[in-house]
Amino acid sequence: MGHDVNTHVKNQTEYEYSRRRSANEMRGQVTTFAIMIFLTLIAFTAVYADFSAYLVVPIILLLAAVQVVLQLYYFMHMSQKGHGTTTLFLYTGVIIAFITVLTFLTIVWW
Repeated sequence: MGHDVNTHVKNQTEYEYSRRRSANEMRGQVTTFAIMIFLTLIAFTAVYADFSAYLVVPIILLLAAVQVVLQLYYFMHMSQKGHGTTTLFLYTGVIIAFITVLTFLTIVWW
């Protein structure tokens, strides 16, 4: 009742900025999705072409790692500001998991 009506309405500049930013984010997500579909098609083509397993497995693992990074940064919004702590914990977990797997593989193989 005592509030001014203009305080509830964004001004035109803020609205246009928000709309443009949302359009750019959506464009980035669609582009990333198209890249991920292309990487998946490369992996399926490598398997379908009946290449050697010694060639196909590293290619698929590399493409999978690229897709995980793309998903984290674009679909989980880790490329935006304010996700520093989350990123730190995520990468720390990845490093610990990698060291753990490497340790167990080393213990089993040697």
